[in-house]
Amino acid sequence: MKFKKLSKDQIIISIDRLTRFKPTGEKYYRVFEDILTTALTEPQYKKSDIKKLEPSLLRDMAVEIFNSSLNSCKNDDFSVNKKLYEYENSLFKNSDDVKILLDNKLDFVSAVMMVSDDTKVLNLKWLKHLVSGESLCESREIDKLQFPIEKVVIAEGITEEILLPEFARLCGFDFDENGVKIIAAGGKNQVVKLYYKLCDELKCPIFVLLDKDAQTNEYSINSKLRQCDKVYLLDSGEFEDLLPSDLIIRTINNEFKNFITVNSSDLNTGESTVKTLEEIYKEKGLHEFKKAEFAQRIKQQLFSLSDVSSELCKIIEEIKTFQ
Repeated sequence: MKFKKLSKDQIIISIDRLTRFKPTGEKYYRVFEDILTTALTEPQYKKSDIKKLEPSLLRDMAVEIFNSSLNSCKNDDFSVNKKLYEYENSLFKNSDDVKILLDNKLDFVSAVMMVSDDTKVLNLKWLKHLVSGESLCESREIDKLQFPIEKVVIAEGITEEILLPEFARLCGFDFDENGVKIIAAGGKNQVVKLYYKLCDELKCPIFVLLDKDAQTNEYSINSKLRQCDKVYLLDSGEFEDLLPSDLIIRTINNEFKNFITVNSSDLNTGESTVKTLEEIYKEKGLHEFKKAEFAQRIKQQLFSLSDVSSELCKIIEEIKTFQ
C-alpha cells in the first residue's frame, strides 16, 4: 500500500469528526473513507470500491495511513481507544460491523497533541482530557464539558436551543456539566422524525419538548415512546410564550433605547408572544423580527432566577430528574 501523509489539519479534522455527537457508523465510515480517498495512491480505489471493503480492512488501512502521518514515536497506549469504544457503544446501538471500525488502534494520544490547549471545540477538549488521564468528574469541573452525552433534549426551534440551557443555568442545573445535549429539530413535524431516528440509534434517554398545539405529534411519538424517554407538551402556547413580560420589555428597551420604548400594555394584546413581537417590530419601524436574533438578545439580558417563569422552572426540573 502506498499513500501520501495526511496534513496536520486533516488529522485534526479526522479526530474532531470521530468524536462528535453523531451515529458511530456514520462518522467512522465517513472519516475512514475520506482518509483513503485523500491519501491512498496504490492500490487506487473509487469511492464505490471503498464502500465495498470489509470493515476490518477499511479500518486497518485508514489506521496505517493516519498513524504514519503523525510525526511521533510509536505509541502503544490505546486506553483512550478503549474509552471511546465503551462510550460510543453505551450511547449508540452499533452493529457488529461498526464495532469493528470502533475497535481500532488510531493514535489519538499523538494526534490530540496537535490540538491547541485553548480550543473551543468541546469534543476535542474532552478528548484532550481523556488523553491526559483526568477523571470525567475532574474534566467537568475544569471545563464544564458537554461530554460524554448522558441525555438528549429534542425541541421544536432555535429559541429553545439557545435559551433553555441558559434558563437551566439560572435554576442551578448546567446542561454542559450534566451531559445534556439539546437539538432544535426545526418544527413539530421534524421533531417526530428526529425522535424516530434517534430512538432507533441511541441508548440514552430522550426528552421531547413540544408546543401546546402539537397534540397530534405527541400522539405519534407516544406510539413509539421508549420507557426511558419522556414527552412534555407546553401548557402555554409556544416556547416564546414562557418568557416573562419584564424580560421581553427589558430586552427590547435595552436593544433599541435610542429609538423606541415599550411597556406591558404593548405586550398584552391577547395574541401569541411571537405575533405580538412581529407587530411591535413592524409598528415601531424596526427590522424584521427573527426568533434566533431575539433569543440571542434575551440571552444577554438573563441575570437571575426572577427571569425564569414557573413553567420554565418546571420543564428544567423535568429534564433534570428524568432518566
